[in-house]
Amino acid sequence: MSHTAIKDSRPSAPARRNTLSRRGLPRWAQPAFAVLSIALGIGIGAVAGLESRVQWGLIAALLFVAISYITTSVVENARQAKDRLATSVVWVCFVLAVIPLLSLIWVTVSRGIKALDGYFLSHSMAGVPGFEPGGGVYHAIIGTLEQVGLATLISVPIGLLTAVYLVEYGRGALAKAVTFFVDVMTGIPSIVAGLFILSIMLLADLEPSGFMGSLALTILMIPVVVRSTEEMLKLVPNELREASLALGVPKYRTILKVVIPTAVGGITTGVMLAVARIAGETAPIMLLVFGNQLINNNPFEGAQSSLPYYIWEQYRVGSEASYDRAWSAALVLIAFVMLLNLVARGIARWKAPKTGR
Repeated sequence: MSHTAIKDSRPSAPARRNTLSRRGLPRWAQPAFAVLSIALGIGIGAVAGLESRVQWGLIAALLFVAISYITTSVVENARQAKDRLATSVVWVCFVLAVIPLLSLIWVTVSRGIKALDGYFLSHSMAGVPGFEPGGGVYHAIIGTLEQVGLATLISVPIGLLTAVYLVEYGRGALAKAVTFFVDVMTGIPSIVAGLFILSIMLLADLEPSGFMGSLALTILMIPVVVRSTEEMLKLVPNELREASLALGVPKYRTILKVVIPTAVGGITTGVMLAVARIAGETAPIMLLVFGNQLINNNPFEGAQSSLPYYIWEQYRVGSEASYDRAWSAALVLIAFVMLLNLVARGIARWKAPKTGR
């Protein structure tokens, strides 16, 4: 076939431009679709007599996806319409996930700010009847810090070493058994962990204390630390291990100097998630710590309180003052968890391996 025939058989430039149309929606199209969908959702919900705002929102979400897909199909092409459909579904799912979170934060802040002040944070409930205004949350803060701190000190070394064994050394039946029991422990209800420690207390004739509660929290925290640390260690490239071993570095030093520093960001994040997991537990504290209206700085002797227990305790009283204290304590607990996450991010960025050219 001649060069001319080959040249004539190629599609012309206009034909290629027609198959991939250059027409497109403006940037403000998606926000406009969202506003139109919200307006139509409200209108349809009002006309249909739907009283739930959730139903209005679901109608608006479905309309947003449908309008985006149909308009893109007409103005652009089928391929862009499918892409816009997927993008719209992702945005709708994101909004549906964020709205409950924002609503929770808004309600907690708006109601918890009423009783939250310096006096509330620096005083206990000693001598204050539950149905009267006054009192504070200081004793519960001390209890939470000590109980969660002790549980972290116990569980993090155990969980880290277990994860290192599973990733770096574990082979055969023992490693499979450890992995199986870690998976089982991940789903253990908190009340079961509390009952286990309570049985030990009854057999050994031990008194309730913050340390007993920390042991139950440790059982809940260890599997989370093991699983998150194990996944982070698996993400470390094997080339780094092989390069270190090729230089004659022992395996334990390779783990300490190469593997763990590389994964320290993810490990720290996993530990903070585990701390957030146990910070809100109430059932083990009710069984093992018993609660206390007074300040007890010794977690190894006598009953203590904690923020989750304090919230439950105040809400159970049923007065307006106790409700305000409960919401304020909930706000303090949320702030505590958020502060831990910020500290984790700072440590992860500080300890992360430096990259450069």
